[in-house]
Amino acid sequence: MCFDAYFTSRTLENNRRNVWFAEYWEENFNCKLMSSSKKDDSSRKCTGQERIGVDSKYEQEGKVQFVIDAVYAMAHALHNMQRDLCPENSGICPDMELAGGKKLLKYIRSVSFNGSAGTGVTFNKNGDAPGRYDLFQYQWDNVTGPGYRIIGQWTETLQLNIEDIQWPGGKQEIPSSVCSSPCEPGWRKKLVKGSTCCWHCESCNGYEYQPDELNCKLCPYDMRPSANHSSCQPIPIIKLEWHSAWAVIPVFLAMLGIIATIFVVATFIRYNDTPIVRASGRELSYVLLTGIFLCYIITFLMIAKPDVGVCSLRRIFLGLGMCISYAALLTKTNRIYRIFEQGKKSVTAPRLISPTSQLAITFSLISVQLLGVLIWFGVDPPNTIIDYDEQRTIEPNLARGVLKCDITDLQIICSLGYSILLMVTCTVYAIKTRGVPENFNEAKPIGFTMYTTCIVWLAFIPIFFGTAQSAEKVSSLCI
Repeated sequence: MCFDAYFTSRTLENNRRNVWFAEYWEENFNCKLMSSSKKDDSSRKCTGQERIGVDSKYEQEGKVQFVIDAVYAMAHALHNMQRDLCPENSGICPDMELAGGKKLLKYIRSVSFNGSAGTGVTFNKNGDAPGRYDLFQYQWDNVTGPGYRIIGQWTETLQLNIEDIQWPGGKQEIPSSVCSSPCEPGWRKKLVKGSTCCWHCESCNGYEYQPDELNCKLCPYDMRPSANHSSCQPIPIIKLEWHSAWAVIPVFLAMLGIIATIFVVATFIRYNDTPIVRASGRELSYVLLTGIFLCYIITFLMIAKPDVGVCSLRRIFLGLGMCISYAALLTKTNRIYRIFEQGKKSVTAPRLISPTSQLAITFSLISVQLLGVLIWFGVDPPNTIIDYDEQRTIEPNLARGVLKCDITDLQIICSLGYSILLMVTCTVYAIKTRGVPENFNEAKPIGFTMYTTCIVWLAFIPIFFGTAQSAEKVSSLCI
């Protein structure tokens, strides 16, 4: 810098105009120039050959640049004033001599130039120079050790070098200077008592979601919270799928049963006029096979996707197949019983034992079931529902809604109740006819069938009511 070169070249000989320079010389070189000096007698005598910056340490005073800039400001102001007031003169003209201090101050406040530090020098309307500040941070450096480092400047605007800042623990993130950090989505603010700026974060649990910063609310019954509990979303809807194990096994068994039934029907048709088929009561046998066929068909209706049509067919055929089967068996066992009992009293044949009469009795029994279904349709029309209770788990993400027909377990048992009544009645007749002669060879197989059926029904009822999932209930009902 020019000022540094100028000042270090000053000596006692070339700077006599500065009356304080001799005192500075003594202080700087720790020597004594004259007897009247204030330095101690023990101090050495100055030779006058000392050099500033060579024989002593030199560092420019921090305020020197402001003195330099002040001198330049005055010089620029005088230059501008002379140029405006004395355009035809190279020196001071009468107008400039009479200008006065106020006009000079106006020119001083209007100057603009680059100062000694390389920064602009200007003045505001109040005559103040703009503030300029270096921002320091006390840092540790592995090379130079601890000390202050410049991390930015302020010259009307802040210029901060974030990458030069050191944070405790060597972290790169700016430390949070707040009482409480913002809560993450799905966490509500629980305010600290006595403070509106401090809080604890509390998570929304279960089926709760976060409608605002301070509250958690339950989602509607048919919805569950999103992954971060910030909103609600519909619960997925499921149904019994064809590829499910609970469907594959009943369908497989139903297919085998349908094939076997068709084979038996085909055999009956082929040998329809043979004595053994005619003796078996072929009319009721066809009715019985029809009921068995419907029992297998209901499996596909129970697994099909529920809608109004499917639910209507379920109500009709759920108990109809068994009702037809048990009605045919009951009519047969009743016929055998009446023939056997009538034979004990007389040789006259009992009434209503002809094939036509037997069919009339059978269809009369079946009509009771159809009448009950018709009343059921009128009281409670078929419809579908979505059951959200069945698979409402503790973990909301596992919750599912089950699409099913609007049929309760009690309604199912009531629909099957008439078939159970026919089965029990048929079993009673089977017991009564267990001692008939060998020529009534159907009595004992029917009796064995009814005993077995009773055992199956006794096992079915607790299994049906003991299962909580609709898939297991449908599977047990089909089997």
